[in-house]
Amino acid sequence: MTERQDSPGSRLRRLLDRQMVTLPGAFNALTAIQIERAGFEALYISGAGLSAARGLPDLGLLSLTEVVSDAATISRAVTIPALMDADTGFGSALNVMRTVEQCEAAGLAGMQLEDQELPKRCGHLPGKVLVSTSEMADKLRAACLARRDPDFLIVARTDARAVEGMEGAVKRALAYIEAGADALFPEALESAEEFRFFAERMAKEGVKVPLVANMTEFGKTPYLSAGEFEALGYRLVLFPVSALRVAAKAVEEFLHDLKRVGSQKDRLSQMQTRRELYDLLRYEDYERQSRLLEKHHEERHDDTSDR
Repeated sequence: MTERQDSPGSRLRRLLDRQMVTLPGAFNALTAIQIERAGFEALYISGAGLSAARGLPDLGLLSLTEVVSDAATISRAVTIPALMDADTGFGSALNVMRTVEQCEAAGLAGMQLEDQELPKRCGHLPGKVLVSTSEMADKLRAACLARRDPDFLIVARTDARAVEGMEGAVKRALAYIEAGADALFPEALESAEEFRFFAERMAKEGVKVPLVANMTEFGKTPYLSAGEFEALGYRLVLFPVSALRVAAKAVEEFLHDLKRVGSQKDRLSQMQTRRELYDLLRYEDYERQSRLLEKHHEERHDDTSDR
């Protein structure tokens, strides 16, 4: 098989050719392993999730080095392809080229770029400011030029709905496709009708790239299922921070109880057992490898002693 056929990007593209793909967000390697174990075939690495896991808000505060380091740890922990949120690309079009190089080296299947100015804001909060359409198009062209694997997926996100309205989002999306984007991500749409409108406008213009829907909580978008998004014309559905929110809430409640009661025993039924955690982490596989290495060392030692 060729490098292209084996790449993370090609595996994600083959998935998209076959089906709609649901991507839960992983904020660390353990969560990524759980996502894969649950049967999902791809995952998303959210900038908001990585920021929160480092105790920071989603304002573009993490550096390229920090984000790629976390993303590489996540992607190495699993066999399924990972799509990374690269925010604004960490700078100008030239910076975007280096971002692509780093993301490919980290084993990612693709990355998402958005058209906000720095400091960027969560897509579902007010106060967003956009770069010009031409500046975003330049970043996308740079991203496409920099990739070594032609299957590395470049996703263009536009936050124009909140700033320029639906027509603005459509206009920008068409420009981003012309610049080479492989998928389109209209952020913070506010109804099923808006998602349908955007998909229908893309189809009318002859755009055939996959469309991405962001099903985040407590935001502008109503709660739609992955199947409902698929019926509206969307091929990738992100649940970027859901697992982190569930985990953070569970930890918060546990710590309140521990502080009040002074014991964890009433929470045992809500915990993974030692065996379950070790199974998730493939503890026995590592033990087996360790034993094989020890046996190999002993055999070499015995062989040397005989000489």
